[in-house]
Amino acid sequence: MAFTAPALLETAMSHRSWCAETTGTSSNERLEFLGDAVLGLVVTDHLFRSFPALPEGELAKVRASVVNSETLAELAASLDLGAALLLGKGEDASGGREKPSILADAMEAVFGAVYLDGGWPAAAALVMRLLGDRIEEAAAGPGGQDYKTRLQELAARRFEQLPHYDVADDGPDHAKRFFASVSVAGEVRGRGEGRSKKQAEQGAARQAWENLTAMLAGSGSADGAAAPEPLA
Repeated sequence: MAFTAPALLETAMSHRSWCAETTGTSSNERLEFLGDAVLGLVVTDHLFRSFPALPEGELAKVRASVVNSETLAELAASLDLGAALLLGKGEDASGGREKPSILADAMEAVFGAVYLDGGWPAAAALVMRLLGDRIEEAAAGPGGQDYKTRLQELAARRFEQLPHYDVADDGPDHAKRFFASVSVAGEVRGRGEGRSKKQAEQGAARQAWENLTAMLAGSGSADGAAAPEPLA
């Protein structure tokens, strides 16, 4: 996206250590404060509208699993936000570009800057583009869409054994992707990928569960039905 007011983005990248050494500059702390509120409302609004069956307690758990410093620091690292930070010499020398607290604060400041520059539509679009997959993953368990559990139950019932997952990763640490495959009864039944091992395994489990249930239903299967063909 392009900023109509680039100075906002510069402020979002300005750590207080930089401002202490650079006269006439403002730190990202106010934008961080705003961005925290924007992020929370975007995620809350999405959860409320997308998961009408989830009670308040479960909605709060899902939001908390996404809107937290650990997730924001991981997201900032995946975007290589640390390289763009404006830090004081001491903070830079002490590894500030990799500190989770500084990265998380900068990520929130970016959301605040985008909100001021482009309004709610721009901010909501950015949050969902960056965190949409994580939100869906977090909502999977309480929403009854935990496909790893579903697949485990199906495999135990139909094949009397548990699924086996193989996971590989690719890419640099700040932008790693995970690739999972899941086998049931010795055959690969599903594949998935994502930004985390959990996300990749959930994707593989979902594909395997959908394929197996469709094949078993198509054959009018009861317990003990013949196993479906493996994935190509």
